[in-house]
Amino acid sequence: MTQRRQRPLPEVRLYCHFLFGYSSTFTAWCNSHLRKAGTQIENIEEDLRNGLKLMLLLEVISGERLPRPDRGKMRFHKIANVNKALDYITSKGVKLVSIGAEEIVDGNVKMTLGMIWTIILRFAIQDISVEETSAKEGLLLWCQRKTAPYRNVNVQNFHCSWKDGLAFCALIHRHRPDLIDYAKLNKDDHLGNLSLALEIAEKHLDIPKMLDPEDIINTPKPDERAIMTYVSCFYHAFAGAEQAETAANRICKVLGLLEWIRRTTPWLEKRTPENTVEAMRRKLEDFRDYRRIHKPPKVQEKCQLEISFNTLQTKLHISHRPAFMPSEGKMVSDIAAAWQGLDQAEKGYEEWLLTDIRRLERVEHLAEKFQQKAATHESWAQGKDQLLTLKDYESASLTELRALLRKHEAFESDLAAHQDRVEQIAAIAQELNELDYHAAAVINERCQSICDHWDQLGTLTQKRREALERTEKLLETIDQLFLEFAKRSAPFNNWMEGAMEDLQDMFMVHSVDEVQSLISAHDQFKATLAEADSERQAILSIYNEVQKIAQSYGISSKLTNIYCDITPAIINQKWEKVKKLVPQRDGTLHEELSRQHANERLRRQFAAQANAIGPWIQTRMEEIARCSADLAGTLEDQMNHLKQYEHNIINYKPNIDRLEGDHQLIQESLIFDNKHTNYTMEHMRVGWESLLTTVARTINEMETQILTRDAKGISQQQLNDFRSSFTHFDRKKKGGMETDDFRACLISMGYDLGEAEFARIMSLVDPDGAGVVTFQSFVDFMTRETGDTETSEQVIASFRILAADKPYILVDELRRELPPEQAEYCISRMPPYQGPDGVPGALDYTAFSTVLYGESDL
Repeated sequence: MTQRRQRPLPEVRLYCHFLFGYSSTFTAWCNSHLRKAGTQIENIEEDLRNGLKLMLLLEVISGERLPRPDRGKMRFHKIANVNKALDYITSKGVKLVSIGAEEIVDGNVKMTLGMIWTIILRFAIQDISVEETSAKEGLLLWCQRKTAPYRNVNVQNFHCSWKDGLAFCALIHRHRPDLIDYAKLNKDDHLGNLSLALEIAEKHLDIPKMLDPEDIINTPKPDERAIMTYVSCFYHAFAGAEQAETAANRICKVLGLLEWIRRTTPWLEKRTPENTVEAMRRKLEDFRDYRRIHKPPKVQEKCQLEISFNTLQTKLHISHRPAFMPSEGKMVSDIAAAWQGLDQAEKGYEEWLLTDIRRLERVEHLAEKFQQKAATHESWAQGKDQLLTLKDYESASLTELRALLRKHEAFESDLAAHQDRVEQIAAIAQELNELDYHAAAVINERCQSICDHWDQLGTLTQKRREALERTEKLLETIDQLFLEFAKRSAPFNNWMEGAMEDLQDMFMVHSVDEVQSLISAHDQFKATLAEADSERQAILSIYNEVQKIAQSYGISSKLTNIYCDITPAIINQKWEKVKKLVPQRDGTLHEELSRQHANERLRRQFAAQANAIGPWIQTRMEEIARCSADLAGTLEDQMNHLKQYEHNIINYKPNIDRLEGDHQLIQESLIFDNKHTNYTMEHMRVGWESLLTTVARTINEMETQILTRDAKGISQQQLNDFRSSFTHFDRKKKGGMETDDFRACLISMGYDLGEAEFARIMSLVDPDGAGVVTFQSFVDFMTRETGDTETSEQVIASFRILAADKPYILVDELRRELPPEQAEYCISRMPPYQGPDGVPGALDYTAFSTVLYGESDL
């Protein structure tokens, strides 16, 4: 198995005349990083002797934590700290030649400056990569590319090419034309050009002066190490600015979505109830508009952001560039967390709205019922306290006194009959309080007034009875028939009033069974009417008997029943009203029954669609999962299948819309349950959104694998093998192998792993120490392990991409896609394309590629 060889760093050769002459350059370079930590050095060979600022410098430029330094001041403490720094440098693949901790601690300027140059090479220059060249060559190529358009600038090295200062000015003007007017520079004013470039770099680009313009001019060949150190600062300054602009554009999109989520979530979390059903229904309509109109575009935007982020990371990885990491609070994971919070707030919002609508309906129903019962009771109670406080018994005869006592007994019977109504009024007021009725204070005040008056009536009734009972002779002359009429007519009158209230009582039902229950109760009531009519006739017969007696004994025909105000006319009038209300109640209940049957049809219609759509969504999810795990075909075949699934899913959207329409009808009809299906509209929405997200994410993952395959130059079979192994050892199926699973995978492929070797491999595939190996990291590792040098087939495949899959390529395409020198090289050496499908000017890139690798001769 071939191992990828690292390009070794050039060995550090220490030149005393250079190191001592340019210690100021190294000091300035160190301070440009140390100031980020709030410190600096004055004397480079003295200030680094204890190792503390040396370790701090390495932490700042690497972004990593070094071991905790020793804080003692003894020589062995200083040597220990310097050794920690040197060990860290060595761990990064740097060969330290003849540099030991003792020399640094002793202030050996030669060794100290040599060590600083080694650090500059490793951390400021080695990682520079431009078009497959790195370190010094990459930095030189970058300078040549950036200064190519400028007259009088010809960067060929890092010494004489920079003496006139024009190359520095050109670099600044290329990236910041607002800082230098290049056209006004004098090519012969070397000192002026150098001084201008160094001053502008320090003032506007935060690059300290590391060079002395006079030393550069007066030296026949300026030292290239000092020039490289200074130029590398320009590279990092400008390369970082370009990356920041790209990241800022992405962050703007992320911030826009996050801002929308932050505005929407408090609205969903605000659960302030309204006072009316209509106001709450308007809130419900606003929520439905949000779900139907405002949220779907944001779902798509969120999905696109995740796809763009994943694609960006893949391309950066393929290009050997660092991953894009947004600042804290603006990452894709922050969007996911905020979106989850939005979903959590949204889940309970609609249920809260519907619950509060039902509460308000109940409240309004109870409030109207309270008003009716209170008005009836107050009408009955009006004037009763005045009657109870009359002193009529003081001037009445014995017969009249006895009549007054009987009348009072009838009143007490009537009073007891009204006790139930007062209790009902109090119970309704209590329930309205519990339901947070907005006018509860008014209800409570009226209820309290009724109860106080009721207590007053009770007290007055008791006092009047006591007064009447003091007259013992009242009972002898009471007309027993009138008394009996009063006693029987009062309860019967109360029964008729209660019946009229019940027949006119509003009801609120939500199912056919509930209506049937009311109809059944109504039928039972109608069955009692015959018995009630018998009672009515019996009561009226008492009054008729009074009339017969009066006529028989010559008593005045204008007799008045002193025991009650109820007359036969009143009884007959109320009885006729009861009989009229019965059929009206029949009609109302049967109308409600018809409405509930219509609601039941809506439930069944919704259930029929939901029971078909739910399994359809589940089946599509399973098909997408099987397609993404299928290793039989090519990635392109799988991509085509996934896109066909996506097309079918999009075409299925009208079914979801129809279901939303049925759901809207159900909501408008205030239907709150559906026993014919286990699916709710919320389930359908979540399933549909999950299906859209899954197919989009799976397509993106497949595109990423294609990009990885093509960029790495691996075959379809190799990628399938990688996927098969990864899937087998991804035991928890979470998209990543844990450490033990990865070890088992390596052993299954023939690795003889020791702890040190496995730790080295884990540092490659899991640099963050998360304990999980992703598929992309696994593919990168396997590609490094199994990859060879580029072949002619890979070059041909690259040309085919540039040519948009044509067997030939045009001159314009080469000049558009390649750097000028490489494009002209290919154009001058690429033979004409001889195929039958060629066009004028077509070039044969296949023949050209085979010649490059010695596989044929032109």
